[in-house]
Amino acid sequence: MAKQNKAYKFRLYPTEEQSLIIRKTFGCVRFVYNKMLAERKETYENLKDDKEALKSVKHPTPAKYKKEYEWLKEVDSLALANAQLNLDKAYKAFFKGNAKFPKFKQKRHKQSYTTNVVNGNIELLDGHIKLPKLKNVKIKQHRAIPSEYIIKSCTLSMTASGKYYVSILTEYEKEIEAKDIQNVVGLDFTMHGLFVDSEGEKANYPKFYRQMLEKLAKEQRKLSRKKKGSSKWNKQRIRVAKIQEKVANQRKNFLHHKSKELVTTYDAVIIENLDMKGMSQSLKFGKSVADNGWGMFISFLQYKLKEQGKQLIKIDKWFPSTKTCSNCGNTRPMPMNIRTYACSCGLNLDRDVNSALNIKKQGILLLASV
Repeated sequence: MAKQNKAYKFRLYPTEEQSLIIRKTFGCVRFVYNKMLAERKETYENLKDDKEALKSVKHPTPAKYKKEYEWLKEVDSLALANAQLNLDKAYKAFFKGNAKFPKFKQKRHKQSYTTNVVNGNIELLDGHIKLPKLKNVKIKQHRAIPSEYIIKSCTLSMTASGKYYVSILTEYEKEIEAKDIQNVVGLDFTMHGLFVDSEGEKANYPKFYRQMLEKLAKEQRKLSRKKKGSSKWNKQRIRVAKIQEKVANQRKNFLHHKSKELVTTYDAVIIENLDMKGMSQSLKFGKSVADNGWGMFISFLQYKLKEQGKQLIKIDKWFPSTKTCSNCGNTRPMPMNIRTYACSCGLNLDRDVNSALNIKKQGILLLASV
């Protein structure tokens, strides 16, 4: 039996006292992370030409700062330890060439901290969750976690509008058997509708962000006219944040349902391995790419398929799916303004459906070669 992980996210309703401790922990975690990073940065600048000396340096731990800053003792020590682990991970990724040098954490960015299960310090109760330093916090647990799942850690976070959430990481044992692949579908990414599949079905993404764009712009203008830091500015900031969070939640809900629908129907899903970051930076496509959440959709699709022993196949992004005839294999130029693929063989088909069929065929070839 192989060990698997699954996370469950729930809304928290802490008391004023508990909220204060949570926010204090956010601050302490950020402070310790930045202090450790500052020391590592200084060491790196001094020894970057001597790799052996750099490797042998012993880096500071959160315990070092507790003597000088005694208020660090007031918060969960495991949260501070996880800050060190996160920095270690970022630092190693930099030296492997997989990431840039770690950046300092700022208050305006995501507020969160992670704590681990030790000697029953975390426990789900009826309508509450027991957490280190917080005791019992009210929780809205909208779905049950199976009794055989073991809680490993919890990540507490706060949104820009001041809502609290807990993400519970669980571990369980399950033997995932690979499914015989019979039903296969190809997905062609579309800028405005998310995707068109090889069966001719469209995702019809509702464009939640663009629906709210006018209202959001109006509230952001109001925010810009208020004095930063004032009570009125803060109230307006929360209004803006709530609109943004509503859009994000609508998007996530839609993508969860759409990915579940595909995973239930098909044994393998074929997509193109697209450079979404490059596309989002394009002058014309930035908002459209950011709105439909293709990257999040693929992430949902991947873990849901994996849980059922099914497969997500990514074909090369340079494969000419748009230019190729799905009937005879001939290729022809296809400018963006031409929405129908017409071929000398007699094929006359929507360009996106034609692309999806080509993606499906290429994916089936890859599956056969494995």
